[in-house]
Amino acid sequence: MNEFAMESINLGLILPIFFIQGILIVVAVFDWIKQEENVRGNRWVWLVIILVLTMIGPILYFIFGRRK
Repeated sequence: MNEFAMESINLGLILPIFFIQGILIVVAVFDWIKQEENVRGNRWVWLVIILVLTMIGPILYFIFGRRK
């Protein structure tokens, strides 16, 4: 049954999501590194949020974490 589930996944739909997720994480981490004092709250907590909440973490960082 598990093999059937893997066969039914369309990689053409999944790979772009992983690509976008990777880009979001890389851009958010680079921005986090540049913004030494312009981050709301604890910088290290935002890094954990970016890395652990992989798809939504960078989006939350850009919406709520940056002061600009």
